[in-house]
Amino acid sequence: MVRLPRFFGKKRGHRRTGSQAWASLGDGAFHALLVMAGLVFGGLLLSGLAVPEWRINHHFTPTTCRILGKGLLRRTSTEPAGGPTSTWQPCLLVRYEADGRSVESWSQPSRTTLTADRAEAIDGLSAWRLGDDVPCWYDPANVGIVVLERGYNWWMWLLALLLPGALLAFGGSGLMRAIRRWGRSEERSAVLSRFTDMLDPLASGPPRADDHPGVPMCDNLVNSPGTFLAYRLPIESPESWTLIGFGLFALLWNSVLTVLAIGAGLDVMGGRTDWLLIALLVPFAIVGLAGIAVFVRSLVLATAIGTTQVEIAAQPLRPGRSYELLLAHGGSGTLESLEMSLELEEQATFRQGTDTRIEKLIVWRKPIQSWRDLNLAPGTRFEARATVSIPDLAMHSFASEHNAVRWSLVVKGVPVRWPPFVRSFPLVVYPAEAAG
Repeated sequence: MVRLPRFFGKKRGHRRTGSQAWASLGDGAFHALLVMAGLVFGGLLLSGLAVPEWRINHHFTPTTCRILGKGLLRRTSTEPAGGPTSTWQPCLLVRYEADGRSVESWSQPSRTTLTADRAEAIDGLSAWRLGDDVPCWYDPANVGIVVLERGYNWWMWLLALLLPGALLAFGGSGLMRAIRRWGRSEERSAVLSRFTDMLDPLASGPPRADDHPGVPMCDNLVNSPGTFLAYRLPIESPESWTLIGFGLFALLWNSVLTVLAIGAGLDVMGGRTDWLLIALLVPFAIVGLAGIAVFVRSLVLATAIGTTQVEIAAQPLRPGRSYELLLAHGGSGTLESLEMSLELEEQATFRQGTDTRIEKLIVWRKPIQSWRDLNLAPGTRFEARATVSIPDLAMHSFASEHNAVRWSLVVKGVPVRWPPFVRSFPLVVYPAEAAG
């Protein structure tokens, strides 16, 4: 009996079954599809935007033309709801010499003067006078095509290349990862990852102290002096990464939406209506507005809650010693509660199939101090001093490629009318000093 390979993994207890080759094939096919989509979109943009502008700026032949007449180009489109609508574009009748003969042709003085207001279109022709000689450029392949302006729409290029660039970057990185892992065992992938660690300093974990193997360095914890105490601790706030993620999503999504909306608007003003594109713009616009709303809400939440700062009297810390702390929290409004605690977290990094997973567990927690019903006024901040004691038998900080032991001061707050917040401040605890 022939058994077909399993396409999707299945978890049984603590084991995961399935074919590693098929998993890599599916991952590679998905990212290859993204690369193909990026190439298609990029090709359409190059053929519709880049190539015409490049030919105008590099292959059109310069000459001088005389303005013979003025006119308006009228485009009419029939809308089912509101009836026919018209758009107007200024045009100039010019005469110029091309290939030894005189040519007369209508040309648009600007590529951005298409309007639904006829009076505005007429005003666009007031700057041009009949009988004037002005520079122009004609197409040597078709002398009847002439332009009166050259240049590049850089902002349009930037917006148009965001989507193909994102697809190519995301799909290309995933495809290279799938190709690199194809047909290799977990052991060989682990060995090869050691060579990539030289290219990525963060892949092998944080840098370690020279005099204490396995203990992370505390250079990043002592490079910011405090206002009242010796050092100001860096903050690790999940809200900050969430805010950055929402902001990037809203920016990229609405940039693509803007490009599509501009294309649909130009088609409508030119007398063509692409109902499929307009139908796609409706859900895209809903998602874009929702992304902006979520980002603004997160931004307001981050600014309304206020900033939290923690200063400490010494770094690194030692078991069996006590250290003075300063907690400062700014903002406005009322906090139902604000508490600070010392936490010990264990972290394990492992591979499950083709995924790299990180498991974290708080194994020990000790409350330091708490405050209730704090009324914060704008322009001021709440300040309080406390003392943290490291237990005598505490495990020191530890960091390796797959495991870590991390100490941190955690501040939790419950504002009125806002969601609770959690902000963590990392610490480094060295081993206890030898007696005598």
